Amino acid sequence: MNDTLLQLAYKAADDKHAEDIVVLNMHSISLLADYFIICHGNSDRQVQAIARELQEKAHENGFEVKRVEGFDTARWILVDIGDVVVHIFHKDERTYYNLERLWGDAPQLDAPEL
Repeated sequence: MNDTLLQLAYKAADDKHAEDIVVLNMHSISLLADYFIICHGNSDRQVQAIARELQEKAHENGFEVKRVEGFDTARWILVDIGDVVVHIFHKDERTYYNLERLWGDAPQLDAPEL
């Protein structure tokens, strides 16, 4: 896994003041990605700003954004950057979907470990 991509995605979310950023190590759990980042924003605009920042930083650093889903509704935006998939929720939706519980078997990484 390219640790640079994980660090870049985490920093991009953090730079736009994403809240409660959680990194799940999905290596032995999912074939979709090596890592999931889950975070939320407090408004539609903030959720979109986080997604936009992720895309811009990925492109600037030569990483391909494979797909983005949910941008227009801004309730749950998924940004797929290959080995890292970022789930950006609106605050109200995050509790409802509770991906941390769904993927409860995945070890969480602390920011200093990144």
